[in-house]
Amino acid sequence: MGERTYPLRMVAWELTRNCNLSCIHCRASAASGPYEGELSTQQCRAIIDDIRSFSEPTVILTGGEPLMRPDIFDIIEYGNDRGLRMVIAVNGTLLDKMAVHRLKASGIKRVSLSIDAKDGPGHDRFRGVEGSFQAVIGAARTLREMGLPFQINTTVTKLNVDDLDEIYALVKSLGAVAWHAFLLVPVGRGTGLKGKELSAEAYEDVLHRLRAIERRGELEMKVTCAPHYYRIVKEDGGTPKSAGCLAGKSFMFISHRGIAQPCGYLEIDSGNVRRDGVRTVWEGSEVFRRLRDLTSYRGKCAACRYIRICGGCRARAYEETGDYLEEEPLCSYREGNSQ
Repeated sequence: MGERTYPLRMVAWELTRNCNLSCIHCRASAASGPYEGELSTQQCRAIIDDIRSFSEPTVILTGGEPLMRPDIFDIIEYGNDRGLRMVIAVNGTLLDKMAVHRLKASGIKRVSLSIDAKDGPGHDRFRGVEGSFQAVIGAARTLREMGLPFQINTTVTKLNVDDLDEIYALVKSLGAVAWHAFLLVPVGRGTGLKGKELSAEAYEDVLHRLRAIERRGELEMKVTCAPHYYRIVKEDGGTPKSAGCLAGKSFMFISHRGIAQPCGYLEIDSGNVRRDGVRTVWEGSEVFRRLRDLTSYRGKCAACRYIRICGGCRARAYEETGDYLEEEPLCSYREGNSQ
């Protein structure tokens, strides 16, 4: 057998750290800039060309707030013209009809918005700006009216874990095509939420609850930053849609300065795509190589029968222990459990 290959299937690209919100969980600790060293328009085009030279991933344009980049529509159009599936993650506050029209015209295939509570007060506290809930609801309605598909992302913490059914009902009522639940990884500004993440036992419980919702088959669902969800799917008789933690295996994060990371939450410099190119970093990064070698994982992850469909959250392991190859700290599964 030949050496296993690792196709690049998804790129999350932080085009800017500028943002008009101050969310308490923000990975990037984003705020109103300016931030030095952001990639220029021409550098962004070169990165798109490099990506397209060897792969056809979905490219998630994120931030900060990517709509705060004046060249955002040019970047989208360039990627779309090169045959890449371009999607964008925004906070909704800048998404009026004109912006939606320009997103559609430039080639965006899907927009993601975030709703982190069942109502305005809870969401606004989470987002740090009063009125942000009404803004995102308005954005969702505008997207639906103008026929641009959108998904809703929700970061799950102790603050909203009891409201997931109500949040799900809201997501459905807005006409979203998908709901993505993110289990908190406390990095960036999210370190202030330490103690608000779930315990391993509560984490397991919420993953079972999310599985029960997914089994209704009403809406596309994805559970992110919780790779052991796919163990639960497998135990439930389902077929996991993908491997669990994709960081460095089929997923790559690019920062606003062109620094590669395995994912946005695993803040380890894995190469400089501005200097060396995306392909060189993807194929040659020592960090990515180690993540792909499952025999190098430690602790209970190393011995777990589900390592290939889970792998544990490498970012959470790094945040907890300083070693991204250590065991997932918020997993209650043990070999020999009756699960």
